Amino acid sequence: MTTTSDPNDITAVAPDTQTDLAFIEGAAGTDDPPAPKKGIRRLLIWVLPANISIFILWGAIPGILLPQQITLLDEANKVGNLAIAATIGAFAAMIAQPIAGQISDRTRSRFGRRAPWMMIGVLAGALALVGLAFASSLWGIVLAWTLVQIAYNVAQGPLSAIMPDRVPVKRRGTFAALTGIGIMVGALGGQIIGSLFFESITVGYIFFAVFAVVMMALFNLFNPDYPSTDLEVEPFKLRDFLSTFWVNPITHPDFFWAFTGRLLLYTGYFAVTGYQLFLLTDYIGIDAPQTVIPLLGLLSLGGILLATAISGPLSDKLGRRKVFVFASSVVVGVALVIPWVSPTFEAWMLFTVLAGFGFGMFQAVDTALMSEVLPSAKSFAKDLGVVNIAATLPQTLAPGVAGVIVLAFGFAGLFPVGIVLSILGAFAVWPIKAVK
Repeated sequence: MTTTSDPNDITAVAPDTQTDLAFIEGAAGTDDPPAPKKGIRRLLIWVLPANISIFILWGAIPGILLPQQITLLDEANKVGNLAIAATIGAFAAMIAQPIAGQISDRTRSRFGRRAPWMMIGVLAGALALVGLAFASSLWGIVLAWTLVQIAYNVAQGPLSAIMPDRVPVKRRGTFAALTGIGIMVGALGGQIIGSLFFESITVGYIFFAVFAVVMMALFNLFNPDYPSTDLEVEPFKLRDFLSTFWVNPITHPDFFWAFTGRLLLYTGYFAVTGYQLFLLTDYIGIDAPQTVIPLLGLLSLGGILLATAISGPLSDKLGRRKVFVFASSVVVGVALVIPWVSPTFEAWMLFTVLAGFGFGMFQAVDTALMSEVLPSAKSFAKDLGVVNIAATLPQTLAPGVAGVIVLAFGFAGLFPVGIVLSILGAFAVWPIKAVK
């Protein structure tokens, strides 16, 4: 199914709500949706702060503030305690996002299917962050962090569905590039800003809570969706609900391979970067990591912005996605070799730039690739929730697995694992047939 809107017209407005309803009823990820109500130009602008508002949390909290909070609680057991908190929280996030996506797909409101859950997620997340700020025991931290993960993934799932919902296929590389910039600027900006709150964790948590609420509210105010009240309400079936976490790899092999490639690269990447604070202190020997993290964030951001600015638009122009995803995985794998063979701060800086470049290329193009292998517009948010398990599952597995590796082989053992997984992720995209 295709619409009559021109995908290259960045100011086009969809004819009416019925066009959007017809798209939802019969389209797939390779079909062009109706143009957004206020035009794509505005959506391209606002997707940046919307993604930054969520991913700044993922950069600041698990990488900086949470490890420091756990260190202050019990420094002797910080590695094991961080693994417990991160694993339980990420497992909850892995479950929350596809469930929230399915609920979003089924939502009928005058604000559309996505906006209500984006706002519910950031508001609930703000309350959970306040709880985390005042948690004074390991299990209090674990509970609060788990609620934070659930809440913000409730917002993130519907936000990720905006691209297949509203963006023409030929502009998805550009949109994905902007999304990738928002994601990585948020994640790295979170590290930089998080380091400023290194000595005042409570204030930091409250700052990030307020920022997310404000940015998400502005995104939805300036980019309203079509009402979904006229969509048929499909009857609830327990079997369908339980299938939330499953997309048949035989029926949809392209979806399976795209999922696998993302899963492998993210696992390799987060197995190392998730322990950056401890790697800086215990592997490289930096006494005051909060003083160098802003520099590392800026170096990584430079690599990411360069890769993203080139890769997304170029993939649109060439009409190819796989070669960029393959190259990005190889670059990340090569970058991981550097601190493995040279445990120095200079080597870590070089790793930061190269890994940023590779991950920026990946973020710029993989999101567009994933949007084009989605089975149905009726379940975009649910299916993207399943896709995002490939991002959250590594955060679930990596802390526990990495903790075991560190305890058994030391921090140096993390790097060969990351290298192998990244390279395997590169080769996983080649069997995809629907996307070049």
